[in-house]
Parts: sequence; structure tokens; C-alpha cells
Amino acid sequence: MKKISFLALVVLLLSACNSGSTFTVDGSVADADGKKLYFEASQIDGVVVLDSVKLKGDGSFKFKQPKSESPEFYRLRVEDKVINFSVDSTETVTITAPFTGFTTEYKVAGSPDSEKIKELTLRQMQLQKDMNALFKEAQNSYLDNEVLQTRLTDLLNGYKDEVKVKYIFSSPNTASAYYALFQRANGYLIFDPLSSRDDVKCFGAVATSWAHYYPHATRTKNLTNLAIKGMKNTRAPKEKVLELDPDKISETTLIDIKLKDIKGNVRSLTELKGKVVLLDFTVYQTAISTTHNFWLHDLYDKYADKGLEIYQVSLDADEHYWKTVAGNLPWIGVRDPNGIYSSFAAIYSVQEVPTYFLINKGNELKVRGENVKDIDVAIKGLL
Repeated sequence: MKKISFLALVVLLLSACNSGSTFTVDGSVADADGKKLYFEASQIDGVVVLDSVKLKGDGSFKFKQPKSESPEFYRLRVEDKVINFSVDSTETVTITAPFTGFTTEYKVAGSPDSEKIKELTLRQMQLQKDMNALFKEAQNSYLDNEVLQTRLTDLLNGYKDEVKVKYIFSSPNTASAYYALFQRANGYLIFDPLSSRDDVKCFGAVATSWAHYYPHATRTKNLTNLAIKGMKNTRAPKEKVLELDPDKISETTLIDIKLKDIKGNVRSLTELKGKVVLLDFTVYQTAISTTHNFWLHDLYDKYADKGLEIYQVSLDADEHYWKTVAGNLPWIGVRDPNGIYSSFAAIYSVQEVPTYFLINKGNELKVRGENVKDIDVAIKGLL
């Protein structure tokens, strides 16, 4: 017997008052007798169950819902297996799938855009598989950090270049273009909406197109706000003379940094005199941040009890996101609210993230990360 949540019922009734048009999702799931199939809406603020059915011998199913004002995203789910698709009119979308291989071996008819979403899903899964293979090589000491970062960057850039051309700029008004913008790898957005100028252009292209075709849709408004925020973050700053406060410069010429941690406490870089410090500038909301922090964690575990401290400066625009991630890290984490326009990043000539420096026990800046051939040897030499 089919069931529908109270929230979904309210949405259904309100929508029915505004329009008599509906769309249909039907099909079958092979070898799934007795399994429960859920029909869900992938909304901006989370997933909502719209309907469900217990599958019988032939695995057939049929769901109906009111059409929306713009393309919307839905899911079919059996246990933890998910198929993502979109609906942009009153069409019938037919999906057939085996229970084994439900997520990857399904077929979709009646929705060309849902076929593109399947392509994007399979590409993203391959990207994650390739990234995991690199992580495994690094864990087995077959790759050093520099090579790992380079190969990860090449993987991500290759993926983005292809997706930009085939799915985003070719048809920015579609659900598949929107879907591509919010894909994730390693838990992070592949396309960075806040600090990558090239990626912000992708968000801007889709936002502009959706604003033309679906001006009143909630997704359009949210996407437009995100694109505007990204453009503000990444616009070229006006040229200005950087004036340094003499009080920020210690007797050893180390320029001090004083910023707040997640608890609101001001943490000073020069107060760590007597320790070897790894000063790190990073943006948590990038695809390579997790790998970088794993690397830092290994160093911290090895040398923290011997006198190493990590002072990590976040240049993230999203304060809430930074607090969520940084709250689980054992070292000193602070955030510059000026983001990529941080005067501290400018003072230390940070051109890309992550960038790190090693500081000796006397508060002297000794070396930039790109000049370190062996990080373990460099740290041991300072300890």
C-alpha cells in the first residue's frame, strides 16, 4: 500500500489547487520483490519523501505529482541505492532498473535531461574512484604530497573543463546544468561558487539563463544570490598601497597575525614563540582541502608532542562552513573575514591555496612550502 508523508500531502494539495497538470514517473525494478521503493523530492533544504510502494513480482511502479514552475529534482530510492532525475514539464518519465546495479545500470526514457543527469552521475562516480586511487597511493607512500596535489588538481580541472563545455555552457537553462554545479567529490563541491573566478562564471551563466526562463522559481533566486556573492568575492580588487602597522612586526621581522578562532578568541601567531610553527593559508570549501588537512593531521600527530604547532588561516567566505569543519581539527584555526582579500595573505604573498610556511622557535620565518623538499626533514631540523 502506498503511503505519503503529511508534509508531502500538504504540498500536493496546495499544488493541486493551483494547477491540474501532473507528471508521471513509472517503470520497474527487476529482482526487487518485497523491497520498498521511495519516490523523493530533492529540495534545496533537503530530501522529502513524496510517496512509496512495496514492489511485487514484476517490480512495476507508478507515481504521479503536480508539475512545478521550473525544472525540479527527484529521486527513486531502494534501501541506500539512489537514482537522481529531473522533471521539467508534464511528461511521463519511465525508469527501468535492476535491483543490483540500481544506481548505475538503470535506463531512463521520456526525459533527455535525466539522461544527462545519469551521464553526470557516472562521470562523478568515476572521478571519485580516480581520486580514491590517488589517496590510496599516497597512503602507501607511493606519492609525495606535492605529486598528489598536482594529480588531484589535474583530475578536477579535467573534469570541470569537460563538464563546462558539454553540460553547462551548452545548455545553461536546463536541469542538468544546474545539477552539474552542485556535484561533489570527496564531500566538497567540485565547482567552487565563492572563490574561483572561473567557476563563478559557470554559476553566473546558469543563474542568468534560469532568471530568463524561470524568473519566479525559488531555485533561480537562490542561484542568483549565490552567483552575485561569488562575483563580489572574486572581482579584482582596486590597486592600493598596503600600509603595515609597525606594531605588527616583531623584532625578528615576523609579521604577526591576530584573528579569532571558532570560539571567538583572538589567537596571535607571535604568541607561539618557543614552538616550531607551520603557518597555513587555506580555503576549506575547495575539493583539495580534505586531502591537505589529512596531510597536516599526519604531521601534527607526529610532531605536536615534540613542539610543533599549526596555525591555520581560513580564507573562506562562508563562516558557518568554516566553523563546521574547523571544529574537528586539533590545531589552531582562525578565519580572516576579508577572505581572499585578506591583508595577511597579501603580506605573506599568498597567490594560491593551500600555501604554508615554516617558522622557527625564535619567531623567524624560515621557508615557504614550495621550497621544502622533505617536510619531515625540515620540521625535524627546526625542532
